[in-house]
Parts: sequence; C-alpha cells; structure tokens
Amino acid sequence: MITFFACLVLLVVGFFTYGKLVEKVFRVDNRQTPAVAHPDGVDFVPMKTWRIYLIQLLNIAGLGPIYGALAGACWGPVVYLWIVFGTILGGGVHDFLSGMMSERHDGKSISELVGIYMGKVMTFIMRVFSVVLLVMVGVNFSVGPAKLIGMLTPPVVGTSFWLAVILIYYLLATFLPVDKIIGKIYPIFGICLIIMALGIAGAILINPAYELPELTAAAFSVVHPKGLPMWAMMFVTVACGAISGFHATQSPIMARCLTSEQEGRTVFYGAMVTEGIIALIWAAAGVTFYNGVGPLSDAIDALGQGGVVYEISTTLMGPVGGVLAMIGVIACPITSGDTAFRSARLTIADWFHIDQSSVKKRAALSAPLLVVGAVIATALPWDILWRYFSWSNQTLAMMVLWTGAVFLFRFGYPPVCCFMAALPATFMSAVSMTYILQAPEGFQLSTSIAYPVGVIFAAACLVLFVVQTYVRNRDSAGTAEVRA
Repeated sequence: MITFFACLVLLVVGFFTYGKLVEKVFRVDNRQTPAVAHPDGVDFVPMKTWRIYLIQLLNIAGLGPIYGALAGACWGPVVYLWIVFGTILGGGVHDFLSGMMSERHDGKSISELVGIYMGKVMTFIMRVFSVVLLVMVGVNFSVGPAKLIGMLTPPVVGTSFWLAVILIYYLLATFLPVDKIIGKIYPIFGICLIIMALGIAGAILINPAYELPELTAAAFSVVHPKGLPMWAMMFVTVACGAISGFHATQSPIMARCLTSEQEGRTVFYGAMVTEGIIALIWAAAGVTFYNGVGPLSDAIDALGQGGVVYEISTTLMGPVGGVLAMIGVIACPITSGDTAFRSARLTIADWFHIDQSSVKKRAALSAPLLVVGAVIATALPWDILWRYFSWSNQTLAMMVLWTGAVFLFRFGYPPVCCFMAALPATFMSAVSMTYILQAPEGFQLSTSIAYPVGVIFAAACLVLFVVQTYVRNRDSAGTAEVRA
C-alpha cells in the first residue's frame, strides 16, 4: 500500500512540478489561439478548459490505461515505475509538446508538424503512417464493441448490425462540428472513466482481504508468467498509461479548441497524468484482486481483458461496477474510434489543404474514410495488421519526441531544455527498435541480439540529433515558420 500511495503522490506532484517546468520551458504567452483567431464552427471551436480536458482524457485514454495496465501488471509491481516516470518524464512531455506545437502552428496535424521539423521525406511518411494507423484504430474500436454488444443482444441484431450502427455514429462524429457530439458526450464518459477508477481504488484499499503488493527488491526479479522479457515488452504493453504515440494524433483536435495557451498544461500534461493515475490503479487492482501475476495472467487468458474488467468491477462495486464496466469496455473504445477517424479526416485535409468549413468538402473526406473502414472491418484481414499497432504506436511516440526536441532547438531554447524531449526520445528509440526485433510479430530475435542493437540505434539517434543541431552552426539550422 505504501508503494501505491507513493506512486500516486509522485504523479500528482509531477504535474505541479515537472509539468510546470515543461510549461515554463515552452514559454507560453498571451498570443491568440487558433480557436480565437479564426473560429470556423466545425473544428476550430472555443471551449471551456474543463470540457477540453475531459475530452482530451477520453480521446487519449479509451481502454488503453485499463487493458494495457492489466497486461503490464503481469510483470509485477515494477510496472508502477514505468507508469509513474513514463508519464511524468515521457508521456506528459510528449502530449504537451504535440498539443502546443499544433497550437503554435495553427492547429496542424501531427504529420504536418513532423514534416516541418524533420523534412519533406518524413512529411510524406508521417502522412501515410498517420492515416493508416488512425483508420486501423477506428476499425479495431468498431469491431470489438460491435462483437460485445452482439453477445449481449438477441441474435436477430448481431455483430454486423451493431458494426453498421457504430460506423454510422462514427460518420456523424467525424463529420459534425466538434462541439455537437464529441463536446457534449465525451465529458460525461470522461467523468465515468474517472469514477470507475476511483471506485476500484477505494474498494481495494478499504477491503482488508486485499493486500497491495509492495515494490521491493524481490519485485525486480518477478518473471512474467509467459516468460516475456520486461525490456522492451513492458514498455510497449503499457502505452496509454505511460507514453503513447496515438495521443499525438489526438492532441491537435483539442489544440484547435483552446482559448488560451495557459490551458495547455491542464489539458495536455494534466490529461496524461490523469491517465497515468488510472493506469496505476488498474495495474494495482489486477495483481491484487487475483493475488499474483500468475493468476492474473490466467484470468486474462480465460476471460479476456474485458471479462477481467467486468469481474473486478462487479465484485468490488456490485451493480454500479457492472454498469461502469460496460461503459468502459463498450463506450470507451468507441470514443477513441470516432476521434481516430476525425483525426484521419483532419490529417488528409491538412495534407491536401482542403477547407473543412465547407460541408461538401468535409463530407467528401468523411464518407470515404468510413467506407474504407467498413471494407477493412468486414472484408480484409485487419487483425493481422493490428498486431503491429503496438510497435507503430511507440514508434510514432519516438518520432514526435524527436520532433519536439528539434522544435525546442530551432527556437533558441537552451540545450538542457531540448533534452527534456531528446532524452525520452532516445529511450523510446531503444524501446521501438528492441521491440520489433524481439516481438512475435517482428523478427523474433533473441534478446542477446535485440538488446545491443536497440541501444546502438538509440545512441545513433541521439548522436545524430546533437550533430544536426548543436555541433553545426546554429545560423545554418534555419527556423521554421511559426504563427506570430
């Protein structure tokens, strides 16, 4: 219990200290935000800070900090350290920079931001990479909930029917102004997600039958029940609860709704810290409820992660927990899927400079995206491609952090400030390379090969960054065009 509370305190303190430092380094000011400068009633829509925060939380969270944390808990309490320090030093910085860089560049999508600072080749790669990743997220978060709802309803309205209903909803959420559906229902589900986590935490803590594991020296020797190596599997398994590249595709949506730069820390860094707290609670609850990493792993295999969430919720909170669990495993993924498609629309619009205030032009992008999603969901082996999402997700986080480091350098920030992004970028470079070399969907190489190659790759990225920035003449580096 001491370890759990210590980690919880660290996350909260991290928001008020390191988050404040990141904000100070970024030099927020009183310039007009895109939503204030040119509101269009569709994507650039001013909203209140609390509403944007809750929308951002649900955009980036979904089931990530629940499913990922439960799977990560199979490595034992050591996962707490990744959640805490990954959130404070990595995820919070990643989300803040991706959101605020977008705000400074008139709400541009992450692919355009990476292109500005990393070159034309990376622009094209990131555009394609982002759209494919977002569509795959949208497809996965439509098929999964459709199957679950189909199991809970009469056979006459099976999975296909609910898939069609979800995709129609996605079309509306992708097409309509951000404040019409997303702005109204997301805060409600965001509050439900927080209440669910707090309820689980409270039930575990007050019940004497449960004893939360402590982070002792022995915890570092815990072996995953399936023998999976901690490095780099754990750092990819727990993504949304620590650092996730998917967040960078969502932050620009809310960057277009800020009314002041001073809101950035609460919305971007704050939502990430909240997600870290949710992940910490579920990681602790999983290993505590099933009394060990082995039984937890067995439960995930037998019930699926959705079943584990439902069992924990109903056992600890009764009927209320059951309702919240259903909201969690059905509504939360849907609310990630619709913003994935919306972000895909915005990415394509930025790519081809298509004005989205026009109803016809917006429909011309929204409808084909959902048609493609429907085809992939029903006719193509999307589940094979989905296996690569985890690696793609953390690779995107790596690229966004390197972009943030270059951004800070380009605008004259001291080296120590740039390394607030460069160091987690280096870490994620090692994670990304090591994972794809050793993962079942990757090259399946031994750790004796994957580990040193991952470290060498990360070191090479860091050296390249230093050479391309600080070693070369600053005057030759140029500056990117930023909204005055």
